[in-house]
Amino acid sequence: MLPVRALRNGDLEQILALARKTGVFTSAEIAVVNELVDIESTNPGQEDYHSFVADENGQVVGFACYGPTPMTEGTYDLYWIFVDPERYRRGVAGLLLEKVEKAVRRAKGRMLIADTSSSRPYGPARRFYQRHGFRNVAEVKDYYSAGDSRLTYVKQLA
Repeated sequence: MLPVRALRNGDLEQILALARKTGVFTSAEIAVVNELVDIESTNPGQEDYHSFVADENGQVVGFACYGPTPMTEGTYDLYWIFVDPERYRRGVAGLLLEKVEKAVRRAKGRMLIADTSSSRPYGPARRFYQRHGFRNVAEVKDYYSAGDSRLTYVKQLA
């Protein structure tokens, strides 16, 4: 079983390299990953972002980031979940999601929300959410750009 652990100082560069390696994310999206990991790693008392990494012999091979949704009770956002393409379909993302769900439940969370793109590169993400009990509950047409809608997936945890 692959170890999944909390984010550590020093993980940022490996996480960013992994995000680039997926070939899915734009430079703007990778900048957001950078921002969230930086916030979490440089502000130990903050409560907005929490991350886990899948670690294989000191190498980050998966990443997940989540946090409480502002102005809600028990609702959490899954901001990012991605895995080294060489490890697709090996359960790494599922292990990360399981760790996130356990942490959210411990925090009395009742719902996990994941937004994703309707574009073709995000097809595997959509299928992943559906396989893991998320329901597609909303679509905002042309949200990211013309022809690229925002899809919202929800998983009830309690």
